[in-house]
Amino acid sequence: MPKKLRGPRIFLHLAIFVRMIYKADCLHFLGHIPCKPHKENGFHCENCPAYTPIEKRILIIKLGAMGDVIRTTPLITRYKALYPHAKFTWITLYPDILPKGEIHEVYKLGIEASLYVQNTHWDIAINLDKEKEAAALLATVSADEKYGFILKNGATQPANELAQHKFDTGLFDDISQANTKNYCTEIFEICGLEYAGEPYLLDNHSSKGYTWNMPKGKGLIGLNTGCGDRWTTRLWSIEKWAKLASQLRAEGFGVVLLGGAQEHERNLSIQEQSGADYPGHFSLSQFINQIDQCDLVVTQVTMGMHLTLGLGKKIVLMNNIFNPHEFDLFGKGEIVQPTNPCKCFYRGSCVDGISCMETLEPETLAEAVNRVWEL
Repeated sequence: MPKKLRGPRIFLHLAIFVRMIYKADCLHFLGHIPCKPHKENGFHCENCPAYTPIEKRILIIKLGAMGDVIRTTPLITRYKALYPHAKFTWITLYPDILPKGEIHEVYKLGIEASLYVQNTHWDIAINLDKEKEAAALLATVSADEKYGFILKNGATQPANELAQHKFDTGLFDDISQANTKNYCTEIFEICGLEYAGEPYLLDNHSSKGYTWNMPKGKGLIGLNTGCGDRWTTRLWSIEKWAKLASQLRAEGFGVVLLGGAQEHERNLSIQEQSGADYPGHFSLSQFINQIDQCDLVVTQVTMGMHLTLGLGKKIVLMNNIFNPHEFDLFGKGEIVQPTNPCKCFYRGSCVDGISCMETLEPETLAEAVNRVWEL
């Protein structure tokens, strides 16, 4: 015969069956682990002073390229102003580049992320990529409002009229060349918004305690000497980079060479010819922090350009094959282009065999650096 429960033990056993209250609509709610207010203060959902109902669930699909992911982040600032208690979820190929403190959930594209977003209802869902996998993901999610590009009949197409302009510039070179809108203006318009100069969001990784022994001078100029493999018509010669570095050093600037593993041999050669500092190549977070040490960066249209802008640095941008209207330098820079008109719009090889970049002289870049330095 079982023993009877007596005294305080009765309440102990009854407590096991008490259903705890939780609020899944709270901005802090995680579901699989305790939320931050509970971990830090011991709050429970019932009568929790930190309870914040989610105002909007906003999904952003922006897979790549890495630089384009960075320059899409101004949308977060605008939507936060519109909906202070919105919850943001971002699907990308480059989760490490996005500031986790500004975006609640960042996932790399994959089956896990797809299962989650396809089984959640969104107030706003945005896809800014024309790749079919991104367009297909937007097509399969449930949302009150959809913006950007969506898969229809096996092809990427505008989700609505708002995306038509950006869609057309990607299909027809003449329309793209005639475009006078910068990238941020275009993506804001896709979402039915007006761009007002919202900055990029980028973590400078200062919390990681990186230390640098940078050259001294009246200011530190970073020279980002590479351009990637896709559009090599942007490349500037080692000799001209070395002359620019030498001239800037002669004018009293500290000069540091920037780049990744692909630019290593190039930067060693520029260092040997100019005496510029080259500490080597680093991980992405270190590279970002290295750029953050610079006062001004000279760069091609590369990821380094987007990182420079995201960190709020002054910039001299070398451009030949892209529409210069595409770039917003936030009043902190200047675009320098070859004197010969470029014939290679979005081309990976030069139609004339000799890149127009070779008509761009180091003295021209040095003059631009000095003008931007005075901004």
